[in-house]
Amino acid sequence: MKKLAPFLILLAGILWGIIGFFVRKLNYLGFGPFDIVFIRAITTMSLLLIFLLIYNNKMLKIKLKDIWCFIGTGILSIVFFNFCYFKAINLTSLSVAAVLLYTAPAIVLILSSVFFREKITIIKIISMLLTFAGCVLVSGALSDKGNINLQGIVFGLGAGLGYALYSIFSRCALERGYHSLTISFYTFVFASVSSVFLTDLKKIGRVCLADYRLIVFCMIFGLISTVIPYIVYTLGLNEMENSRASIIASIEPVAATMLGILYFHEKLKINEMVGALFVITAIVTRNWRKKNEED
Repeated sequence: MKKLAPFLILLAGILWGIIGFFVRKLNYLGFGPFDIVFIRAITTMSLLLIFLLIYNNKMLKIKLKDIWCFIGTGILSIVFFNFCYFKAINLTSLSVAAVLLYTAPAIVLILSSVFFREKITIIKIISMLLTFAGCVLVSGALSDKGNINLQGIVFGLGAGLGYALYSIFSRCALERGYHSLTISFYTFVFASVSSVFLTDLKKIGRVCLADYRLIVFCMIFGLISTVIPYIVYTLGLNEMENSRASIIASIEPVAATMLGILYFHEKLKINEMVGALFVITAIVTRNWRKKNEED
């Protein structure tokens, strides 16, 4: 499993990157950002519950004293991240918000050194800087004319913090012996419960019940964009450092760019190409160095 870990994290990043395909469809149907967050959370929770009841219902058991781990992954990470990210988009622009979101690897690096005593090395710093530079270029923030203000920056950094906290709280749960399936399930239990207050449930029910195919679409959305990536990410996280996993998962904006080119026929810009190369170089450098250290 240890040799497969980087590929599992990479797969998670790619699957997160293609979420735009589903989001555009749901936006077209009139769903807002928090409606989509709730749909994603509730379908993920439902699919995992069905699977765990059939596969191994013992995985549904958690200790009350450990519940803070799942409040961390579900509310402090998933819901807080989405809330801050959507606020940052409204206050600044999509590209600026995306760049601020990808301060996450740096936050993971710092928090992991504090709480898990992971070493901060030159290779980690170089990989992190390459990743951030790549995300800046891929997002197009350098040419963005959108409004930049202090409040937007604060919410953008909050999104980066929320994004980073999943790795931190997941590590805590893993160290307490919980399986990745258990962690993913309770993450979205708490995410569903807390996001329901930000959602128009009547609209979701009305639209979904009007066409059963939309329910199937939402289930596929939950499976591909959430169930699989969160499970494989947590499995990979069990075999490597948080900071390394965070850098590998930064393939997400590259995957999103490729989806735009291949499916939505968007044009590839020079800055996106250079940014993608930066991110890939960071991933290769980090993993090549790690392999040498293990050898």
